[in-house]
Amino acid sequence: MSKAKVGLQMYTLRDETAKDFLGTLREVAKLGYQGVEFAGYGGMPAADLRAELDGLGLVSLGSHVPLDRMLEAAEEEIEFNLTLGSKYLIVPWLNENRYADEAAIRETIKDLESIGKKCAERGLVFCYHNHSFELEKSVGGQVMLDAIFSGVSPEYLSVELDACWVHNAGANPIAYIEKYSGRIPLVHFKDLNREGGNVQTVELGRGEVDLIGIAKAASEAGTEWLIVEQDNCQSPPLVSVGNSIEWMRQQGLR
Repeated sequence: MSKAKVGLQMYTLRDETAKDFLGTLREVAKLGYQGVEFAGYGGMPAADLRAELDGLGLVSLGSHVPLDRMLEAAEEEIEFNLTLGSKYLIVPWLNENRYADEAAIRETIKDLESIGKKCAERGLVFCYHNHSFELEKSVGGQVMLDAIFSGVSPEYLSVELDACWVHNAGANPIAYIEKYSGRIPLVHFKDLNREGGNVQTVELGRGEVDLIGIAKAASEAGTEWLIVEQDNCQSPPLVSVGNSIEWMRQQGLR
């Protein structure tokens, strides 16, 4: 099994970056992550942030940018990420008004296509990142997640599959990775347990998600990055992301 590169979604360390943005990036590099996926830039100019990343040996694999922001300032976000050296721009979430009914979803699909064209013209790959709700709602007889990806041309929208939330929705993340083989460059790699009926994200290998199967399927589907994310950590977040990448080393995934 070939190895995807291992990145970290910086949202996991949001409290740490709020206190010391660059210091937190240094700690991420020390832990052995190859790249980072941004959810905010710490107020830094793109060129300065790129210089820091280069000095640390970290790659900016991409950024999570809300849909409304992309509609308002796509060119600015594209330019910023090109300077960072990013390859991907990702919409991480939809507000409820964006999928309230079929008409709203169709409008969202049109907007995703429009933004995807702008990204493609500048050499960036535009992606959509799911949660559970996209697998719990139907649109015209299709699961909403599939409606989104069938509604936008593959050249304008790729898949960042959060395999954990697919699992949480009761669907099979491995089957979804196989379904979008060749169109799924990014996979969010995280674990959860649901003991006592409470959904809790946990360090890799400590929950119920079939992470080894997901990694194997992602490798076969041509996924470039496995991206570690833990929405809420029970230990200090830097300890948790350190434990998660160490688990990946033990499994031969890093």
